[in-house]
Amino acid sequence: MNRLIDTYFRALKFLVVFMISAMVALIFGNVVLRYGFNSGISVSEELSRWAFVWLTYTGAIIAIRENTHLGMDTLISRLPMSGKRFCYVLSHLLMLFCVALFGIGSWKQAAINLHAEASASGLSIGLFFYGAGVFFSLPAMLILLKNLWLVLSGGLNDSDLICIKESEEDLDENAIAELQQEMERETVRLSTEDKAKKD
Repeated sequence: MNRLIDTYFRALKFLVVFMISAMVALIFGNVVLRYGFNSGISVSEELSRWAFVWLTYTGAIIAIRENTHLGMDTLISRLPMSGKRFCYVLSHLLMLFCVALFGIGSWKQAAINLHAEASASGLSIGLFFYGAGVFFSLPAMLILLKNLWLVLSGGLNDSDLICIKESEEDLDENAIAELQQEMERETVRLSTEDKAKKD
């Protein structure tokens, strides 16, 4: 099952790369055609805008799974284990509520606009525009529910309850001290070279 989930998320990452590539190709190709050949791709702006919408929501699914959304842990990191667990559950319940509202709204808009055609491409607005919200909501809710289950069943440890990871935390005190010493040595070396050049 884990292999299937990992394959799904690898496919999502491939989809993100594909959407970025498609946006660049459509926009750059349209610019070249307009300025070089007095022509253009009529659906370029519309398709690139939709690609950006799908790119955003696909990236958001990946970010929820990998805990890479922006956040602030100033308070949470100082709380005891029970406080961290409470805040984790509360934040996930709030996110579940918001994602559920977003998913219901996207579903209703997709149903309403299913037969509405876009002006340039003629594609369904409900499917290709509002459908991105439905595409985001379902996996996001499953990830949040899984995280809630893990924390309530005791499957997460103390470090997993803080979803924000900063680069400074990856360095221990010895590594920081070594970096500071290396910077000091480099500063001395540069100042010595400057004096030698002046003499």
